[in-house]
Amino acid sequence: MSGETVVAPALSTTQGDETFNLGRFSDVEKDRSGYLGCNPDSRSELLKLISEHYLVEEIVRFLNERREFSKITLQFPDSLVQDSAIVAQLLQERILSNPSGQVDSKDQNPTCENGSGAECCQKSADQVQSDERSVWILADTAYSACCVDEVASEHVNGDLVIHFGDACLNAVQKLPVLYCFGRPFLDLDNTIAQFQNTYQSTDEKVILMANAPYTCYLRVLYDKLQTLGYQNVIYSDLNEDFAGPTASFVGRQSNDQVHTVFTLYNRILLSEEGSLTLDAEDLQNDYNLFHITLPADPRLLFLTTKFKSLSIYDPSDKSVSQGPFPSMMRRYKYMHVARTAGTIGVLVNTLSLRNTNETLRRLAELIKDNGKKHYMFVVGKPNVAKLANFEPVDVWCILGCGQSGIIVDQYNEFLKPIVTPYELTMALNPEVTWTGQWVVDFKQILEDLDDDADETNTENNSQESSENPDSDAPEFNAVTGQYVSTSRPLRNLARVEISDPCQDNKQSSNQLVEKCSGALTIGNTFSTSAAHLQSRQWSGLGSDFTSENFEEEGASLEQGISGIASQYAFDKQNKASS
Repeated sequence: MSGETVVAPALSTTQGDETFNLGRFSDVEKDRSGYLGCNPDSRSELLKLISEHYLVEEIVRFLNERREFSKITLQFPDSLVQDSAIVAQLLQERILSNPSGQVDSKDQNPTCENGSGAECCQKSADQVQSDERSVWILADTAYSACCVDEVASEHVNGDLVIHFGDACLNAVQKLPVLYCFGRPFLDLDNTIAQFQNTYQSTDEKVILMANAPYTCYLRVLYDKLQTLGYQNVIYSDLNEDFAGPTASFVGRQSNDQVHTVFTLYNRILLSEEGSLTLDAEDLQNDYNLFHITLPADPRLLFLTTKFKSLSIYDPSDKSVSQGPFPSMMRRYKYMHVARTAGTIGVLVNTLSLRNTNETLRRLAELIKDNGKKHYMFVVGKPNVAKLANFEPVDVWCILGCGQSGIIVDQYNEFLKPIVTPYELTMALNPEVTWTGQWVVDFKQILEDLDDDADETNTENNSQESSENPDSDAPEFNAVTGQYVSTSRPLRNLARVEISDPCQDNKQSSNQLVEKCSGALTIGNTFSTSAAHLQSRQWSGLGSDFTSENFEEEGASLEQGISGIASQYAFDKQNKASS
């Protein structure tokens, strides 16, 4: 027996090479030509280009000056995560963790650690340590990539988040952040040629704008267009004050000899003409927008409401597009759907932005005051399948970043409509005035809620009677024209009375959930959610034991199948008969 080879028995199917043939996966070539301008041929050339693109030297200078940051987290979008390990290694080799500036040779190579948790905070990170300082790579963001992911950084008690790529610049609550937008490649000659084809008249009023990484080219593009005779051109730059006092930047240029003519959310509009001043009406009536790179759908919809026209230049294929863009009329339709919705799902798509908690609280109060039900959901990155699991929700209200954290359903993929907090506040007002604007800033939404609350208090004080004469007024869906009886399921909750048959028998019960008179009470409180579940035609598995098909003696036992998976008894009989 000592010289024989022991082979484990086959537990199911016959195992052979023809059954289990594992193919090899070849390495996928990573395409970096879009932002580096070319695909490097050698490792040394790749390191050089990545170091220049991500401004590694400037980041190292910032970290060496700010020695209080010992745990540094790096956040990359999905399109740039392929460079994360190289950037971490380049930073680690240059970070000074001791006065002598020496780095231990054993810490030259990054080490990896993987962690897992709940769906909304599942992360994996690479840790690179050098004496007392460490660098972590956030391999996956919990929410929008343009927002700073404080939740992921707190998993390692991070002191600083270095955010790479495009950013919305929304102020975060706790951690300091260093923004590095990089220096992507842009063909300026082709960009100017496409601009001239789009605006053939040099008298056109045009505003230049781009996402955060390509903003560094706008001043150069502005100067060249000035020499070509375009004197009514204005260029935009990042509004650093919008990011809050804890934000820092690398690779930024000073705007000398120009002045700000308008502030638009996270952008400022600049011009050399000192006497020029603009307002929102001037932008909407007179100025066209030439945007480099395609914005995310929420950002794109926001920009279409602010300018006369919109042209988008795509650096990847060097083409200009002028539509179609997300429709505001669809937002108007969803707002009216929210007016008659009985159950509203508040979908939290961010946990880092300022005013998020206050906005949640105020929206909950507004929904409750209007007699509607609401549930709060945090599902990480929402998709069609996740939201379809909650069938009782009539409409979703999503709280997320205005740049890419709001779902704009252009193709009716989602089961239920999705609105923004601004659209929900308009829907829950007694009188709706559609302005055609699209507000995504939480601060402005809170101001609107305060104004509406003041008007409501004034109206209530002027009324002599506290009763609402319109509490039982019929409501109609403005989209379908049908009568809706479930739009305010909680408005008459104080008058709901349910007779408990247990009271007739004078028996006390300590059960939390009791079925009474075809309705359901939870802790002696009427549950509208349970009533909805009872009204559904399908109640789930194991709930079909009615008096017709219930056996008092118990279920009869039957002999099951036997044998291994590939050789059940009925399989042998089928093979024999065939």
